[in-house]
Amino acid sequence: MTENLRGSVYMIASMAGFALEDAFIKTAARHIPVGEVITLMGLAGVLVFSALAIRAGDAPLPRAIASRTMLVRSVFEIAGRIFYALAVALIPISVASAILQATPLVVVLGAALIFGERVGVKRWLLILTGFVGVLIILRPGLDGFSALSILAVIAMFGFAGRDLATRAAPLSLSNAQLGVLGFIVLALSGVIILAVTGTVVALTAQSAALVAGAAVFGICGYAALTVAMRTGEVGVVTPFRYTRLLFAMVLGVAVFGEHPDAATLIGSAIIVACGVVIISQNRRTA
Repeated sequence: MTENLRGSVYMIASMAGFALEDAFIKTAARHIPVGEVITLMGLAGVLVFSALAIRAGDAPLPRAIASRTMLVRSVFEIAGRIFYALAVALIPISVASAILQATPLVVVLGAALIFGERVGVKRWLLILTGFVGVLIILRPGLDGFSALSILAVIAMFGFAGRDLATRAAPLSLSNAQLGVLGFIVLALSGVIILAVTGTVVALTAQSAALVAGAAVFGICGYAALTVAMRTGEVGVVTPFRYTRLLFAMVLGVAVFGEHPDAATLIGSAIIVACGVVIISQNRRTA
């Protein structure tokens, strides 16, 4: 197995893990508040990645985590986590996942505006076309428009800000240490949601199993993503991120009885096509 193939397999496995995590969160949120689900998942992830960091001889929370860059990253990730968790719980999982696929387009836009990276006319047109795909899914001003879909849009911008801040993250931080920080942020996001809703429900065997499933698939998805991004060429491996949309739609239909309409499918296809072309351009440039 070549490095590119191995990295691609890990990326597909990661996206499957994240899609299953979303499905477990959505199901668990029917039994206990979504803030409680997210908080418990975050605590589980902190324990796992802290153990991995200690096993590797690293401090789970090094000083670099308190740097200004990591604080900015955490703020954006909190926004992304909160609004995406709410989106998954309140709107069709296929719609939430489709909107999230526009994140790479926002990252390219942010890299041009913040870091001064060169973006040609063709790439600008692809970014704008990708946003048209998002509007097709949202259908603003039409009967099919759902205001709750805006939750996924806000989450998309939150995750894009996190990814942009990650570019300036200290290289001394290990994957396990970044995992500890990521899941601390996840737990904190859940606490913020709980502070707003003010509701905590005692766990039953069923809800505990659902939270455990979400945590397991979330941790495995994160670990597989880390391996994928360090194996093979980024330009080859990264486009397989879009398989998450396929997994989400399959789960939406099979588990939740969702039926993505033509607008969602067309908008998703436009977003994915624009993202893949931009990534392919970046690879050729590199």
